[in-house]
Amino acid sequence: MAQTVLSITQLNEYIRSRMDADPMLTQVAVRGEVSNYKLYPSGHHYFTLKDEGGALRCVLFKGNAVRLRFRVENGMKLIAMGRVSVYPRDGAYQLYCTALAMDGVGDLYAAFEQMKQKLAAQGLFDPAHKKPIPRYPGTIGIVTSSAGAAIHDMLRILGKRYPLTQVRLFPVRVQGAGASQEIAAAIRYANHYRLADVLIVGRGGGSMEDLWAFNEEPVAYAIYESAIPVISAVGHEPDVTIADYVADLRAATPSNAAELAVPDQDSLRQSLDSISSAMAGTLSRQLKAARQHWLVLSQSPVLRDPTVYLSQQGKSLDLLKNRLISAQNQEISRRKQAYIALVSKLDAMSPLKVLTRGYAVTRKETGEIIRSIRQAELGERISIRVSDGSLSATVMDKKEETP
Repeated sequence: MAQTVLSITQLNEYIRSRMDADPMLTQVAVRGEVSNYKLYPSGHHYFTLKDEGGALRCVLFKGNAVRLRFRVENGMKLIAMGRVSVYPRDGAYQLYCTALAMDGVGDLYAAFEQMKQKLAAQGLFDPAHKKPIPRYPGTIGIVTSSAGAAIHDMLRILGKRYPLTQVRLFPVRVQGAGASQEIAAAIRYANHYRLADVLIVGRGGGSMEDLWAFNEEPVAYAIYESAIPVISAVGHEPDVTIADYVADLRAATPSNAAELAVPDQDSLRQSLDSISSAMAGTLSRQLKAARQHWLVLSQSPVLRDPTVYLSQQGKSLDLLKNRLISAQNQEISRRKQAYIALVSKLDAMSPLKVLTRGYAVTRKETGEIIRSIRQAELGERISIRVSDGSLSATVMDKKEETP
């Protein structure tokens, strides 16, 4: 019997057809650890799932990857669903994935944690970036669905607590495809035209999937970039979203957001009444003190007879004048005595005083004082100063003597 010879392509196609016909291989779920993960520009994901005993090549095409909530990373434990078939060109079988799930945690929870870590690393949750909520907002903008119960609760509470504020609604979808883009666009629109003093962004309660729009990047970045302070009001108190982390203030519920956004008019009235009473008491005490001061002044002699006051001031002025004259005379006398003492000292130190004791000063005709016989020549004319005048002489002789 002659043996049939097949081409490689024919054999691979045969194996693929048999595998495609096996019900177990057309819908299979496998668990393993991701390795060799690659995301190509085409949007297709290629990776390998492995466990202790083996490895399986996997591919997730772009059409199925758009439903992926989290980012695949090497070392991640996954459960992959899909069909096993042969890629004829390589003759190798692989798992064609239709869905991926993290092993042990839900997709949404994994995606939430990944997004939180990413945005925290970028500084979107930094407390230093958060802005204070204005105490008395003139206009409050609400970014939410116009059909939900949340908007009616917020309007009721705002009207009851602080009817002075104006409310602007920016209606958006709050769940489903494209909801995050609408929410982000409404926040940026309010900022561009400066339409509010504070923004409330949120919706009523729901499942994690219902609230997912508030976990997506467009909303997070729009809140972070908002120059208008933002209050996040998503779901019920246990619900926490990325918007809560980025917002300037987190409210437990939409109703709580309305309470946080405006003061309570009843409390304001009580405060105003208290302030008014305090002002009235202060004014009454000031008037009483002024009245008492007026009574004291009215009994003053100055006001009763101004001439008495002028007479008293005149006497004080005379006394002050006499004191100034006396002080001036004393100072003149003191300085005169000091002057006389200084003159006596100068007179005692005068060279002329020495001449009265028999000494003389001898000068050459040039005026130079002669201190030694070597300075004078025989026959030279000299001048001799004594106490009561001067003498002219001629040097007739020089005789040196030992001192």
